[in-house]
Amino acid sequence: MTTLQVGLLGFGTVGAGVARLLIESADRIQARLGMDLHLKYVADIDIETDRGIRLDEGVLIDDAHRVVDDPEVDIVIEMIGGEGIAKTLILKAIENGKSVVTANKALLAKHGTEIFQAAEANGVDLAYEASVGGCMPVIKTLRESLVGNRINGMSGILNGTCNYILSRITNEGIDFQEALALATEAGYAEADPTLDVGGFDTAHKLAVLTMLAYGTEVNFDDIYIEGITQITPLDIDFARQFGYRIKLLAISKNHDDRVEARVHPTMIPEDNLLSTISGSLNALNISGDAVEDVMLYGHGAGMMPTASAVVGDVVDIARNLACGGAGRVPLRAFQPGRIGRIPVVPMDDLVTHYYFRFTVKDQPGVLSTISGILGKYGISIQSVQQKGRKSVGAVPVVMLTHQAREADVQEAFRRIEALDFVDEKPMLIRLEDANGLD
Repeated sequence: MTTLQVGLLGFGTVGAGVARLLIESADRIQARLGMDLHLKYVADIDIETDRGIRLDEGVLIDDAHRVVDDPEVDIVIEMIGGEGIAKTLILKAIENGKSVVTANKALLAKHGTEIFQAAEANGVDLAYEASVGGCMPVIKTLRESLVGNRINGMSGILNGTCNYILSRITNEGIDFQEALALATEAGYAEADPTLDVGGFDTAHKLAVLTMLAYGTEVNFDDIYIEGITQITPLDIDFARQFGYRIKLLAISKNHDDRVEARVHPTMIPEDNLLSTISGSLNALNISGDAVEDVMLYGHGAGMMPTASAVVGDVVDIARNLACGGAGRVPLRAFQPGRIGRIPVVPMDDLVTHYYFRFTVKDQPGVLSTISGILGKYGISIQSVQQKGRKSVGAVPVVMLTHQAREADVQEAFRRIEALDFVDEKPMLIRLEDANGLD
């Protein structure tokens, strides 16, 4: 029976999960694959900490270069993360003719073109299912299952930390900092949560999805990114009154000659399935011309869900190696010669509906002044609500708009924020799938 040699780079949480699954599920994998996958190396700078996994003597080493240079290793799994040594090791493995599995969405979002082109030039596979959506088969769906579809757009919740925080604020009325502390205590937030709550992790994943959906190279800097740190219980309460929930969404839309790619807090109707996704779970809605809407849902992170996706990629590559079929499925869903660069719509050109909250002094003429400025910039108000005082002498005034252009909204906000009766920085949240608004 054929045995393929596997080298694992990185023995952190997910790396340990991958090792555990390869070892403990070896018989099950062999029964489905028809080959043995032998974990020849696990490389990590820390070879002392007990991960609770029994490895054969000599498997755990502290020299990652030994893994990528060993001619017996067929498949390299990169679980180091980051854009430094991980990139160097992946490119070296590819140069040495080894196929690679990675979950490194930041690396693919920022350096994907270079890495994919290297894999294509060397005739090896590069698999990355775990880079987006954890155990959800997002990459496989776009690369294979929906190959006959024109992808019209995608929207999804792709960061469990943010979704957990927003769920706690929504359900308990606590503020962002308290919800973040609970997320940290529960193990969902890192010691430095900036990548998550700032929206950057979601944007890395959106860059990968946009590439696959439309056959385009993506400049990560073209993606608009806004996090959740400014969301308050007051905004969530107003959203509920209007029939909406607030989620951090990754949004991509296909306009043929241009695409949208943006990440920001978004108000979506309560009858939208994405509004029901709570806790640390992820979900992605894909709209195609043949299938219409497809929803994928599941754990977007975590030791074993992510390890499951990684091992699935290893098995796919093993099947390709068994029949000499590396590159059977195009690495970026499209043939290399058909991948171009489709411009990303500048955020200023976005046209959508908006939620505004202004905290203003309780005095005559405030509403008419604000409305007058909005009208000057072509922003039409659909509805207005006013709640009790937020602080002494200040009241929140909340508006939903008809469709407006982002650049006009931002200019109007600059004018309104400068007014002497405005008590604090106004709040703006964009709407998707608006409830009957036009």
